[in-house]
Amino acid sequence: MEPVAVLDGVGKRYRAGQGSVTALHQVSLRLLAGEMVALVGPSGCGKSTTLNLLSGVDRPDEGEVTVCGVDVRRAGEEVLTLLRRRHIGIVFQAFHLVPQLTVEENVALPLALDGRRDDSRVHDLLQRVGLTHRRRHFPGELSGGEQQRAAVARALVHRPRLVLADEPTGNLDSASGTAVLQLLDELRRRDGAALLLATHDQRLAAVADRVLAMHDGRLVASHRP
Repeated sequence: MEPVAVLDGVGKRYRAGQGSVTALHQVSLRLLAGEMVALVGPSGCGKSTTLNLLSGVDRPDEGEVTVCGVDVRRAGEEVLTLLRRRHIGIVFQAFHLVPQLTVEENVALPLALDGRRDDSRVHDLLQRVGLTHRRRHFPGELSGGEQQRAAVARALVHRPRLVLADEPTGNLDSASGTAVLQLLDELRRRDGAALLLATHDQRLAAVADRVLAMHDGRLVASHRP
């Protein structure tokens, strides 16, 4: 099966004062369609950097990153923008909801940016994450958990081939976290999306197909729950 996303010998460095800090060392992984992979490890180990490279928000200093057939290291910004808009769903740890848009408009935003509209898909996801009654509200009127659920719905609305999530259940209570888990699991089973979830949540790790452990910018272990 052709992988949805590949990292091959990837290294990434960031400037720090007069020197640099290596965030990733020779990281290689493959994500297949319909696969849920949990990326675990302590804060600062390289999980978020890995997600940024796969989303095309950042580029590797060495090695290759390929997502849905696109060479992230060499692609132009326009190509990467279209890649994210059409094929990648991102759940940010800081939500990044647009404050001037309602919850419903935020969820529909990926479709609108691509000139599309699917009201039934938007309403279905709002119902699934328990936000139908809040659809006319603005992000500033929501709790942190409600904003997180809105961000998850937004990431899934355009049926992406790859979903990248940074602590998708980090601000949720047990019931809401379970609902989001079920939604993510259904997405990969029904739509065949590949999911990479950076998490400390043992519930996520327990239902993943694979668990990858990172430490000091390296993948140090891989196992199946």
